[in-house]
Amino acid sequence: MIIWTVANQKGGVGKTTTTVTLGGALAARGEKTLLIDLDSHGSLTSYFGYNPDSIEESVYSLFHREIADTHMPLVSMLRKTGVAKLDLLPASTALVALDRQIGAQQGMGLIISNALSAYQSHYKYVLIDCPPAMGVLMINALAACDSLIIPVQTEFLAINGLERMLNTLKMIILSGKQSIDYTIVPTMFDRRTRASRDCLEHLQKNYDHIWQNYIPIDTNFREASRIGRPLSLTAPKSKGAVAYESFLLDLIKNHQQSNFMLRETG
Repeated sequence: MIIWTVANQKGGVGKTTTTVTLGGALAARGEKTLLIDLDSHGSLTSYFGYNPDSIEESVYSLFHREIADTHMPLVSMLRKTGVAKLDLLPASTALVALDRQIGAQQGMGLIISNALSAYQSHYKYVLIDCPPAMGVLMINALAACDSLIIPVQTEFLAINGLERMLNTLKMIILSGKQSIDYTIVPTMFDRRTRASRDCLEHLQKNYDHIWQNYIPIDTNFREASRIGRPLSLTAPKSKGAVAYESFLLDLIKNHQQSNFMLRETG
């Protein structure tokens, strides 16, 4: 099982779009894939037609039952997306209160990781869509992942969210808890505007671990969202879908190289 977490401590940068489009591209390749929505806004959940205000079993149930010490199998919370080989663990708006409910309880950072451990042979890929804030949900997502994807909108205001995310990673690494491989992916690039071009150049010059291509503005993303299907399936030749396919190939290649390096050093 390969787990990719999609996170940035700023909203509106393309996290859900990245999660959905990569998930759809993997499913189109025949790879059994699970999408996990950890955001109380439930954008990923809503994308596939579920209401995060009224959904009965969700990722919140997973945490709530852990708090109450009444464990529940993950399979009972999973939902179909209408796309073959693509499943969803939906979010509930109740997640907004989770940090307050958990408080200082110990052992709450590995709930997602532990839940997924029983499904190692069931899914080849898992993509986790995170909330735009540090808390127990993002901690779970970072603890579970093999690699982190940080979408960054190509506008200068979005760089603040990137800086907060990178500072969070530094704190995790300095604490000695884990080292996280990550890739920064520029999104919503609009070649027509100087601001977007300047921001892309700034990102490429000043940040390591950055994907040297970009995800362009594409109105097809909006249409894909309207009908609740990934762009990689509705318009695979569109410029947005082609860009994400290229990004996916690089992610897979990087994962394979990392595994090879681990075997060589092991």
